[in-house]
Amino acid sequence: MLDRRRQEDTALAALACEPFRIVRPAIQTAPFVFASPHSGRTYPRSFLAESWLTPLALRRSEDAYVDELLEGSEGLGAPRIVALFPRVFVDVNRAASELDAAMFDAPLAVEVGLPTQRVSGGLGVIPKVVRDGAEIYRDRLPAHDAEERLRLFYRPYHDALALLVKETVRRFGVAVVIDCHSMPSGPSTADLVLGDRYGMSAGPDLMRHAERAFEAGGFSTARNMPYAGGHTTFLYGRRAEGIHALQVEINRGLYLDEDAVRHGPLFEAVRCRLHEALHRLLAIDHAQLGAQRPLAAE
Repeated sequence: MLDRRRQEDTALAALACEPFRIVRPAIQTAPFVFASPHSGRTYPRSFLAESWLTPLALRRSEDAYVDELLEGSEGLGAPRIVALFPRVFVDVNRAASELDAAMFDAPLAVEVGLPTQRVSGGLGVIPKVVRDGAEIYRDRLPAHDAEERLRLFYRPYHDALALLVKETVRRFGVAVVIDCHSMPSGPSTADLVLGDRYGMSAGPDLMRHAERAFEAGGFSTARNMPYAGGHTTFLYGRRAEGIHALQVEINRGLYLDEDAVRHGPLFEAVRCRLHEALHRLLAIDHAQLGAQRPLAAE
């Protein structure tokens, strides 16, 4: 349950009731699951009051509108899951224990792991800073915030994604998680960066097929540099079990007005090209994924 102050925050209460959205095809025909963990843009009033940053400054850390770029994936026969809460509030692409205990006003009642580079940089599961390094919060947070955010937002998201993967494996004998993000534009930045943790989270046939699928749509690609994959690819990429996880980073300069965080003039054109590329991606021969006999007849 939320405390009384947060119960009066209607946006937070709504997010607690629906922290993510799943869009399913009428019949799943492809062993793929799409995820957009960082495109949430509902900002609780209580969270904004705790921050000295403007809403726009906070929004610049979003993978803004990646959820909209993925619209229509259900028409390709694959489900998608979209986090509705912002990544600066809870980052589900981190381990639950990647916490900075110094952010809180008392000892935490949840597991705190050994310090990682991401936590030291302020980018743990409850981020301390935004993309440009500015600190988010005016003061230290109540210790119970950590448990509350993990319980109400982080764990439900991962429970739901894990269930989608399990259902997909039962149907097809294999599953592919496509974890979709966006990245800041910059000189010599590829249109898409595909991350498989240097071959650990996805098979080489899938990576080559993905590169060809996107390049056929006119997108330039890079492999693992500078984004090789985060916690989601680590957690779900289990090649020995026939489960692959591939992170896709989309250059924001293609589709977004990065300063204003709104659709750019080519948004719809890029969305259509991406949809066509995903259609080619999902056409992969399941044998290339190491598909086994499904666990349950469909």
